[in-house]
Amino acid sequence: MADFNQALQLVLQNEGGYVNDPNDPGGETYKGVSRKMNSNWIGWTLIDLQKKQPNFSANLANNTELNAEIEQFYKVGYWDTVKGADITEQRVANCIFDFGVNAGVGTSVILAQKVTGVNEDGVMSPDSVSAVNNMDPDQFIAYFTLAKIARFINIVERRPLSKKYFYGWIRRALGVN
Repeated sequence: MADFNQALQLVLQNEGGYVNDPNDPGGETYKGVSRKMNSNWIGWTLIDLQKKQPNFSANLANNTELNAEIEQFYKVGYWDTVKGADITEQRVANCIFDFGVNAGVGTSVILAQKVTGVNEDGVMSPDSVSAVNNMDPDQFIAYFTLAKIARFINIVERRPLSKKYFYGWIRRALGVN
């Protein structure tokens, strides 16, 4: 069974720290948590308090309460939802979890379902988990990566401002950090 802590380290490496890019549709983010999409997350209160302190964004990484909130946020909202612990191959679990953080759990699960040929409903059911676990891991990762890249191309075609993120998304999809 896959390990959450290994997958979380990969996600945190991919997500970075505090960002407030006006061109990012997600708006203000911390370690991948978008304020627009998660305005009620308790971490925003902790971050807002830190904004009043010197060395604002640099000090966030040392805030143990904030880091615990990040871990809980990803464990409950993403890892548990994609059934990461039920996936037998760590690399496969990492892919589904990381893309869930990047694009949304439903989107990640739908791509996993598309790759494995099961009903595409965005819910990681026991049948979906079984299909993922029964597929050759290298084949799953290859097909899943291609599906992610196709999605990124589609995003850039629909929203040209997102082109500046494209190569970063591709690097992330390929597992190149």
